[in-house]
Amino acid sequence: MDKLERIIPAKKRVFLEGPKPRINEFFFAWDVFKQFIKGFRALHFLDPCITVFGSARFGEDHPYYQAAREFGKEIAALGFTTMTGGGPGIMEAANRGAFENNGTSVGCNIELPFEQHPNPYMHKWITFNYFFVRKVMLVKYSYAFIIMPGGFGTMDELFETLTLVQTKVINDFPMVLFGKSYYEPMLEAIDTMIEKGTISPDDKKLFLVTDDVNEAMQFIQSYIRKNYSVQPRKRLWWLFEKR
Repeated sequence: MDKLERIIPAKKRVFLEGPKPRINEFFFAWDVFKQFIKGFRALHFLDPCITVFGSARFGEDHPYYQAAREFGKEIAALGFTTMTGGGPGIMEAANRGAFENNGTSVGCNIELPFEQHPNPYMHKWITFNYFFVRKVMLVKYSYAFIIMPGGFGTMDELFETLTLVQTKVINDFPMVLFGKSYYEPMLEAIDTMIEKGTISPDDKKLFLVTDDVNEAMQFIQSYIRKNYSVQPRKRLWWLFEKR
């Protein structure tokens, strides 16, 4: 049998490959710590964010790209910062909509051996080596989440964020699943989970499923205005926090 080639090539550096000598584990932990501090310092003074998740593989002629671009525009109009994973496809579209409409556009990029590069529609971005650090940043600074159609990475982000809301690790921020037909099989699987008793029927209320950008933004806007008043963070000169 011919040796199978990876569709997605592996990185040369492999982090989760089992126990290593203690000194290696220490430097791994130190590197993770530095990544977190780097992210905190870069993103701490952002205006409140709305994060848009979605596939990197949709081109600008795709309806989902166009919808994500409209979301970026509407987020800017709301006065929020548009945050994405910083790459192409849906991420680029949301950043582009905000960028072109005088909104703040930022990204948390990831170092990959394929397809992931910072898109040109961001005012600020930061590149991480670890998916789990990146996901923390995408969630930490956001008051709402829009999940466009996507693959494994998008589903990972969706279900991790849902789990954090479900278990009250984060507040019950609005979550929008955009694309009814795309998410229909997943919703059927969720109904099966409810039927089998592995999740509560109320868990289905944790998100809105829609094909309407305006409906999604009204859902987000009404929740934020009802629950939050955001104050700007003060910069501390002795921590070298520049304006």
